[in-house]
Amino acid sequence: MAEQEQEPAPQLELHEGEEIVEVIELNESEAGADDIANEVESVELDKEEDDGGWDDDDDDETMEVVRDDSDLTFCRHTKAVFCLSLDPKSNSLAVTGGEDDRAFVWRLSDGEVLLECTGHKDSVISASFSHDSTMVATGDMSGLIKVWRVETKEEIWSFEVGDLQWVEWHPCAHVLLAGTDEGSCWMWKIPSGECKTFQGTGCQATCGKILPDGKRAVVGYEDGTVRVWDLKQASPLHTVKGQDCHQGPLTCVASNDDGSLVLTGSVDCTAKLLNPLTGKVVGVFSVQNSTKERVAKEEMEHSESHSNSVESVGFCRVFPLIAVGYLDGTIGIWDVPSQTLRHKWQLQAGIVQLLWEDHSPIIYTGSLDGAVRIWDARSGNMESECYGHAAEILDFVVNKEASVIVTASGDRTAKVFYLQRPDR
Repeated sequence: MAEQEQEPAPQLELHEGEEIVEVIELNESEAGADDIANEVESVELDKEEDDGGWDDDDDDETMEVVRDDSDLTFCRHTKAVFCLSLDPKSNSLAVTGGEDDRAFVWRLSDGEVLLECTGHKDSVISASFSHDSTMVATGDMSGLIKVWRVETKEEIWSFEVGDLQWVEWHPCAHVLLAGTDEGSCWMWKIPSGECKTFQGTGCQATCGKILPDGKRAVVGYEDGTVRVWDLKQASPLHTVKGQDCHQGPLTCVASNDDGSLVLTGSVDCTAKLLNPLTGKVVGVFSVQNSTKERVAKEEMEHSESHSNSVESVGFCRVFPLIAVGYLDGTIGIWDVPSQTLRHKWQLQAGIVQLLWEDHSPIIYTGSLDGAVRIWDARSGNMESECYGHAAEILDFVVNKEASVIVTASGDRTAKVFYLQRPDR
């Protein structure tokens, strides 16, 4: 738990036009955080380069962990663990995929492997459960996608596309959507394999999200374009391009619970709020609020020869708030109706991913220093930190009850943290 100088607010009070900015500087004491942050230009680069993880010949001393808060460590991977997912029904199983071309379905309680997803020929960059937890999909960088039935532990479907960027399950059907380097998106019914394709813009389909209604998907592209797709017709409903689109590749996309708003992030260091019904951009969010600040930041970045980008975005489910996490360690919390910056936190280690709790304004951040931090978006206070990894966090999930965090890291391990907090 980190002590903050500001007084905690008992509840969030939103006043239109009011600007409240809380800036919290955290001086990290963990050795190696700056080195990691400076060496890794983006999380996506880690997933794309084969030399991005820990080699088998690495000296074990370089992976020494001074503090380990975890309750279980999963050690079956031999290289960096890139991705993970929890089964949505029971939250008792995890699936992890890694640079070692392997994926495992394993039990959180004891780490026992229930299924090894074999046959991949490149780094597994996507691994996730279907909405009903009966199937697991795994996809590798070369474009080979496999689906496994959890109960019988058998492979029931496979398909190979071009170099893969991402794979996502439909929220309520056995349907997969995938984006590729050459820009096309593919959609299949599982296990029949009925297929539709969605033509891209001639560049990478870098991120995608099926909206909660299950009828539309939002896809972001390398050229900054965003498209809203009709899944049934396989046709674009809206295309955001030109001055309205991002000025660089998209890195992430999220939607609110009813799919009425979509939030996108980009290497251009902005997050944009999009109405998918109209295709209009209704908000632009950046922590660089003034020309003076922007010029100073650009000069600093140029002198240090590294870039910044938005790495993760998300909607709070109980208040009209959004969160935006940056590679330089900045986290911004905005009030959506007034588009006012509520809190700004600054870490020395870059943000890889952020997640909101389902039933409270608590936010979790995973960083390049190997730690997950828990924040209260009402007060701006950091509630606690979870350490244990010797390398960067590459993915993490929180269970439905917000009692367990599962992490994947470049140190070849996945870890389980049981949260013990007074309000749980």
